[in-house]
Amino acid sequence: MANILIVDDSSTMRKIISRSLRQAGLSIDDILEAGDGIEGINALQTSGKTINLILSDINMPNMDGLEFVKVVRANGYTMPIVMITTEGGEDVIAEALASGAKDSIKKPFTPEQLSEKLGGLL
Repeated sequence: MANILIVDDSSTMRKIISRSLRQAGLSIDDILEAGDGIEGINALQTSGKTINLILSDINMPNMDGLEFVKVVRANGYTMPIVMITTEGGEDVIAEALASGAKDSIKKPFTPEQLSEKLGGLL
């Protein structure tokens, strides 16, 4: 069973992602949520749980997804990070991958698309 951290500034989007993950039939133990990169880093450091996968938006206040990925990697965390974004620009996705993200998925998505993208990572 996996613990997943969702980092997105939209509480509605976090709920949609959480529901989609459960509908996708993935083996999930717990889903933690954070409203931006700073909250995401805090969740990693204080949750007391081993996070197996991070799903992060790119455009967020305080600390965006790209900076979040860089800080996660700089702190030695190695779990897969998948960017979930409306950003379609190849340059943004390339920067996320170069910063340490494993993959990306574009909004909107279906539970089946999440399962396809994430099944091999959990």
